[in-house]
Amino acid sequence: MKMKSIHVKEEDHGKLIINADWCKGCGICTAFCPTKAIELKGGKVTVADIDKCTQCGLCELRCPDYAIYVRGKKNEQKG
Repeated sequence: MKMKSIHVKEEDHGKLIINADWCKGCGICTAFCPTKAIELKGGKVTVADIDKCTQCGLCELRCPDYAIYVRGKKNEQKG
């Protein structure tokens, strides 16, 4: 059986990585973002202002589709 490679469209914004292909545009992540650093545009999540992002991780935690990853979350322990 031949395996197909999957190409995922990810946007790397430094603090946030957004996978637009996995985003269904539900808006849960934007509702929980305390600083409104992300927004819905064209039915997908996008960065409104990356400088507002505090890396709290609420968007990643609440996204049911795993479409957002937060780098260096404040509550992550460095080993």
